[in-house]
Amino acid sequence: MATFKFKLPDIGEGIAEAEIVAWHVKVGDEIEEDQGIADMMTDKATVEMESPVAGKIVELNGEVGEMLAIGSVLAVIETDELPDEEELAAEAAVAEKVKAQVEEKPGGKGPSAPEIAEFQPDTGAPEPAAPEPDVGAEEAASAPPPPSSPSAPILASPAVRKRARELGVDLSEVKPQQGDRVRHADLDAFLSYNAGQGYGAPGASRKRADEEIKVIGLRRRIAENMAAAKRNIPHFTYVEEIDVTALEDMRADLNETRGQRPKLTVLPFIIVAVCRALPDFPMINATYDDEGGKVTRHGSVHLGMATQTDNGLMVPVIRDAQDRNVWQLAREIGRLSEAARSGKAKSEEMSGGTLTLTSLGPLGGIATTPVINRPEVAIIGPNKIVERPAIEDGELVIAKLMNLSISCDHRVVDGYDAASFVQALKKLLETPVLLFSD
Repeated sequence: MATFKFKLPDIGEGIAEAEIVAWHVKVGDEIEEDQGIADMMTDKATVEMESPVAGKIVELNGEVGEMLAIGSVLAVIETDELPDEEELAAEAAVAEKVKAQVEEKPGGKGPSAPEIAEFQPDTGAPEPAAPEPDVGAEEAASAPPPPSSPSAPILASPAVRKRARELGVDLSEVKPQQGDRVRHADLDAFLSYNAGQGYGAPGASRKRADEEIKVIGLRRRIAENMAAAKRNIPHFTYVEEIDVTALEDMRADLNETRGQRPKLTVLPFIIVAVCRALPDFPMINATYDDEGGKVTRHGSVHLGMATQTDNGLMVPVIRDAQDRNVWQLAREIGRLSEAARSGKAKSEEMSGGTLTLTSLGPLGGIATTPVINRPEVAIIGPNKIVERPAIEDGELVIAKLMNLSISCDHRVVDGYDAASFVQALKKLLETPVLLFSD
């Protein structure tokens, strides 16, 4: 027997270190060649480290949440003796495999700090469709999910793997309802079908012990960016109520005749209004360079859409939003949201935003005070559309009303400018025919 030191490979892109976000083995485990050892997060993506040799784990270096330098020993494996040239070839093979993963999904699971915002988007409509990850959950509950092939790798986020371990569920028995990745919704469907089979799903009425959770991976990046944004940016938030009754009527009419085009939510209309108003308020569509003390007012609108994923909050960017109509925007919102959730977004789709839109959709509440996505200087947050009594020409009517928030960097944007910008949005959204006029 020989000892093989599995080192964290050099994966290029100038990456000097990676964070341990999950271990898949423990000391004493017998492993096969190409078996997953750990999930490591770089600035580009979260990738699974696979062992280039079969053998027994005799040492693991580092705790979950620790940063390891490239070239550091990740694990020591007791294996059949390998000649030096074979060992080097094995390490090179691992490095090439990891590098390929990073290049394939550069915007996948580990965005840099400027790619993270505070809230997730939703349809922004009063009657949103069910969340995409839950599609097929009813069907899964009515038929037993066939087991996955034991030889096929099981794709799941560290959070899903941890939850499955706590519940005593073998992930190979859980059938993904969408693609090859097991999500929380798939676990829920599995537990629903196997109710009473001894799985430890927590009950709301049960007493639960205190739980300490280490802040690691994407959650740590979100925390760092939010702290830096609040620490460095003097925020102020302005909120206005907007009557979207006419807009909702127009949206319903357009959806009735949409044919093969995507269903319209309120978000594409808001984006069109934002793009039409911005030329008169260039200080809103800007970025601030703290170190250089320089503000860049951008001519194009590269709009970030805060998106909730299984791996945390991400902000894919709609390029040149000012050049797209409502149908094109609806299609791009759907495409980018799915790319972010599946970890297939490209690096250029996850960076370079000039302004962010964040919506909680049906959970939008009365008002929000969103945190600015540095280095941008503003973030817009539409809230839930509700029917409420309103006075119109002295008459009491039922109107569809929506509060809209904007948080701004007071170093760049004055309160008067922010209020004037929102009033311009209000005029466009309350008279939606203006959105389509020249």
